Amino acid sequence: MKRFTIPALLVFCFCTFFTLNATAKTQLTYSNFFPPTHFNSLLAEEWIKEVETRTNGEITINYFPAGTLTKAHQTYDGVVQGIADIGMTCLAYTKGRFPVGEAIDLPMGYESGVQATNVANAVLEQFDPEEFKDTEMMFLHAHGPGLLHTRDKEVKTLEDLAGLKIRSTGVSGNTVAALGGSPVGKAMNETYQMLQKGVVDGSVHPVETNKGWKVGEVVSYMTQNFSTAYTTTFAVFMNKDKWNGLTPEQQQIIREINAEFALKHGEAWDVADEKGMEFFLEKGGKVIPLSDEESKRWADKASVVIDDYIKASAEKGIDGQAVVDFIKENL
Repeated sequence: MKRFTIPALLVFCFCTFFTLNATAKTQLTYSNFFPPTHFNSLLAEEWIKEVETRTNGEITINYFPAGTLTKAHQTYDGVVQGIADIGMTCLAYTKGRFPVGEAIDLPMGYESGVQATNVANAVLEQFDPEEFKDTEMMFLHAHGPGLLHTRDKEVKTLEDLAGLKIRSTGVSGNTVAALGGSPVGKAMNETYQMLQKGVVDGSVHPVETNKGWKVGEVVSYMTQNFSTAYTTTFAVFMNKDKWNGLTPEQQQIIREINAEFALKHGEAWDVADEKGMEFFLEKGGKVIPLSDEESKRWADKASVVIDDYIKASAEKGIDGQAVVDFIKENL
């Protein structure tokens, strides 16, 4: 009997140890295009620490900021393919890929990052878009009002904007075109040099960007076109197989963390807008408000972007009118 008891016990202990370590220790990678000093990058690192802490080290995550693992426009597909396990990127960098998500970015007249972030996640929950089904969506977040910034020319009217080359992405590019400008579709990390070298005349971006990406150093004017203020939606998502490989307990922990961090990102966008305005003014920037009459002209011109979205989404079998109506109600 003794000859079988000790080996059996050793085998049992070895199998138990191997099983626990195989299931309990999961190492993941996280790819983000934001530079390491940007608040969205710092919050991503904070999210990672929360996941590691609350899972008692069962999950560890290696972080790759500044597009070092996947470039901004490749991040979603990179996570689908397993190049990265988790990613954060801007939906607008792959125009047409996320037709329901695009509605969030329409020129609805957003007033804050918290508002835009709440709307984005409400859309995600309400419509559960098919376009996100090849990953496990963690959460969305969105910046405060995206406004027009120009390098050399004051823009007080639609006529002033006519023909100016404006860096923009996704739906914001459509808005620029509707207002009479010439959209130049480039990612944010290319904006500073393009403005500095005069490749573009301006950019549409949240006020935060003036400090977060130092763009306030190379623009002179900010037009407060609040009536056509858009947002840009950012997504955090995980590879489907990696998500399914987690335990139900680990998944629930991450869901709870996601809910907390969606709000944190929204609040951080608003704080960053305040700092971006301070930076812009410190650099000698001039703020140009629009009159009520001019604001209405801009809104009337930009409304075609919303109409076009509804028509285009219908061709894809999506009820764009329902999405637009839902967003307006939740504003």
